[in-house]
Amino acid sequence: MSIMDIAEIKSLLSHRYPFLLVDRVLEFEAGKRIKALKNVTINEPFFQGHFPNFPVMPGVLIIEALAQASGLLSLKSRGTGTDADAVFFFVGIDGARFKRPIVPGDTLILESELLMDRRGLIKYAVKASVGDQLACEAELICTERKIV
Repeated sequence: MSIMDIAEIKSLLSHRYPFLLVDRVLEFEAGKRIKALKNVTINEPFFQGHFPNFPVMPGVLIIEALAQASGLLSLKSRGTGTDADAVFFFVGIDGARFKRPIVPGDTLILESELLMDRRGLIKYAVKASVGDQLACEAELICTERKIV
């Protein structure tokens, strides 16, 4: 059972296929934490070139999936979706470590905990796992900016 299905995720995030990297939200505590998942399949477009003989999900896309889960945490906590005139941008990625490759067939569990939200900066502690194996961990710093 999910807390948030793909329809609600799409109502909050502005990302769309092939760049929407969160399939479902499993747990949510407003202003505190979120747990989501990404089903990794061989049909992902990036596997055609990364790498054809040993398909591995690129690390930057693992970080992006974690950022999208973090965005869902903030947007759902605020009770608003992405403003058509605003975008969340990375301003920092600290301590990123990759512990295991993500391959087709994996279910990537994405967890984000809100560490700070003040003066326009939002900081999250994030981790991605497959089963009980840690795949990636980092701290992400984002800001929301109006675009014109």
